[in-house]
Amino acid sequence: MKKLFIVPTPIGNLKDITFRAIEILNSVDFILAEDTRKSKILLKHYNINIPIKSYHMHNEHSKTKGIIKLIEKGIKIAIISDAGTPSISDPGFYLVREALTHNIKVECLPGATAIIPAIVQSGFPNDRFVFEGFLPKKKGRKSRIQSLVNERRTIVFFESPHKLLKTLFEFNSYFGPNCRISISRELTKIYEETFIGTIKESLVFYSNKKIKGEFVICISSKNNLDELGTKESC
Repeated sequence: MKKLFIVPTPIGNLKDITFRAIEILNSVDFILAEDTRKSKILLKHYNINIPIKSYHMHNEHSKTKGIIKLIEKGIKIAIISDAGTPSISDPGFYLVREALTHNIKVECLPGATAIIPAIVQSGFPNDRFVFEGFLPKKKGRKSRIQSLVNERRTIVFFESPHKLLKTLFEFNSYFGPNCRISISRELTKIYEETFIGTIKESLVFYSNKKIKGEFVICISSKNNLDELGTKESC
């Protein structure tokens, strides 16, 4: 059966990969990777000697048609990203959609993710949450945040180090200084760190330190705060 494999990779700690992921990566004809230099570190660690080709946001549209043709000819292909699951704020969505359009089965393996650990260790209700990924860089950014002000579920974002303070200042303006926030940095890595407090407190915390690493931000809605029995509100 013609099939495309979506294989999650560790978000930091190389041990966080499944036996099945290694098995699949060893069984395909070649691997598509967001950054071949980073992916080669993982593949070398597990003695996976399969050809690797570049597939990222700048070439996915031009390369997808050719990849689909290869799969239709019986070539076995897996796609990985730098960390986590492809297509979740990473390249892969376009390829998956095209594969399904051409009646190619897509098999996505479970694996490491930064979203679940961040929300679980935040202490915020996690029976219902909304994942927003990265906010728009410019156009539509403020309207996106504004649309979430009355959200009753915990909200989860990704953010880069150079934009963290800008984002926190915007959250302070829209959600309010007393809104509860959890900010996880470098999950599964040596310098893993999670700050939990108010948005106002987070601004003080991060304004006085060098900001490094990738971040997962969780914001607790007013409804969640009521459930937690706190007087603070968003």
